[in-house]
Amino acid sequence: MTIIAERKESLKIGIPDFKTGDTVKVHQKIKEGEKSRIQILEGLVIARKGGSGISASFTVRAIISGVGVERIFPLHSPNIAKIEVTKPGRVRTAKIYYVRKRAGNEPRFKKAKKKNR
Repeated sequence: MTIIAERKESLKIGIPDFKTGDTVKVHQKIKEGEKSRIQILEGLVIARKGGSGISASFTVRAIISGVGVERIFPLHSPNIAKIEVTKPGRVRTAKIYYVRKRAGNEPRFKKAKKKNR
């Protein structure tokens, strides 16, 4: 049995501070044949798992052509070019899977207050 150690060189630097309830744009590198392009998925973060280590991931839910689509992204993946927080939100729970059932009505979250840092 081998123990996989977290390597500092494989962790990404410059990841924005986002949490569940925020609306984000994820810029993902997609390779088609020999060409590569960047595809943007804008949606609501419904879950974050794995803390801040190498195995951290987050789930984004978006409505595309009237159909709910969910993607799970590894946080430190080399295929993610950039993550932008477009709209911060405030929720009370860590996982907001109940948003899946609110397909007809737009889920309403309070705006996050700015923290004085």
